[in-house]
Amino acid sequence: MKAALILAAALAAGPAAAQTLSLSGQAGQRVSLTAAQFAALPHAHIQVMQHGQPHAYDGVLLSDLLAKVGAPHGEGIKGRELATVVRVSAHDGYQVVVSLAETDAVTRAAKMIVADREAGAPLKPEEGPFRLVIEDDLRPARSARQAERIEVINLSTMSKTAPANSH
Repeated sequence: MKAALILAAALAAGPAAAQTLSLSGQAGQRVSLTAAQFAALPHAHIQVMQHGQPHAYDGVLLSDLLAKVGAPHGEGIKGRELATVVRVSAHDGYQVVVSLAETDAVTRAAKMIVADREAGAPLKPEEGPFRLVIEDDLRPARSARQAERIEVINLSTMSKTAPANSH
């Protein structure tokens, strides 16, 4: 009976992958962060309006997470790096894409964070443990809940027919 209760609690909590954030870079770099490791990273605070309601989130800057897998930043985002995107995949299969340049403070003042807290408390199970939050989005369509995976992908390496130097 006790074993059945433990199993039921584990299933209700969701899969182990949902408690881990996986990062991958362009050259195959991989980092996996548990919720505890993520919580220990430096956090930023942002306030956003979602569906007409104010929300206050705390989390790690997306650019700081991307640096862990070797993504270029600052003045390093130029030329072919401008064809680099960041794909955030959620537990339910939902995916959003932002350009690498959008994630960097040198290019854009508004912050993008991967949140693990809202209003000072851990995210609700249906929201977290990780959620992409974009400070100046007018609606939260790119605010992927239950984020599990973040990948850096250079689109210029995906197509051999892409022009090398066009604007």
